[in-house]
Amino acid sequence: MEIITEDDYAGLLDDHPRSPNAAVLSFSSGGVSCIPHGFLSNWLEQEPEAGTFYIGRCSGFGIGSIAKYDAGLQSLCVGRFVSGGLRLRFLLNGQHESKTISTYMFSIARMSMTNAPPPQYADSIVRNDVWIGDEAMMLGGGIIENGCIIGARSLLPPNFRSEPYGIYAGSPARLIRFRFPEAVRAALLDLAWWEMPMSWIRDNNDMFLQDMTADEGRALEIIARLKESRRQHEAVHGKPAIFAAGDVPI
Repeated sequence: MEIITEDDYAGLLDDHPRSPNAAVLSFSSGGVSCIPHGFLSNWLEQEPEAGTFYIGRCSGFGIGSIAKYDAGLQSLCVGRFVSGGLRLRFLLNGQHESKTISTYMFSIARMSMTNAPPPQYADSIVRNDVWIGDEAMMLGGGIIENGCIIGARSLLPPNFRSEPYGIYAGSPARLIRFRFPEAVRAALLDLAWWEMPMSWIRDNNDMFLQDMTADEGRALEIIARLKESRRQHEAVHGKPAIFAAGDVPI
């Protein structure tokens, strides 16, 4: 099992408040990410021997959450600033072939029997600035886009696709509404603030505390100020590092 995180990973913390129930990853540029104990699992509820888990800075899941891997053919890719509640379930695969006479895995019965290879989902991806409520379940192959909220106990079906900054809930999960008007959503995606270093977020922290729903013009003005701050920062420090799964940005 391979766990991949940011290039400035600085080791595990044993004195963090969440250390008793999670692996707390620290980063030299600031921030921590939390992986609850027992999070990575196979169908025998053992730590999987194969598979890849990507997690960016300042992301984590609550106690009792599980990502179930099947044969190491899928990855769970989690971006930055992802907040996950208690007892989440990421079922990356575990399918049975349903186009044959039986869905039973005859190979388990031995007796020199075989079964059709199980279908496979693509990777499951949770992008950046996502909040997932308690006991939500995500089946394989889905993508939760930037800025989304997933309601508690929602079921995200196989190959789920969200729209950025959408609020989804239900079983199966459906779009309830968007967090912000279209122009504000587009401006936030263009800003991509999660790409910036923690020091930049700290320096602009006051603007992250403003109500972005009360006045659209005011919201766009705040984003424009942040965009200019990003431009000035990059003029001095260069482009920020992008967290990616392989060559694909999360």
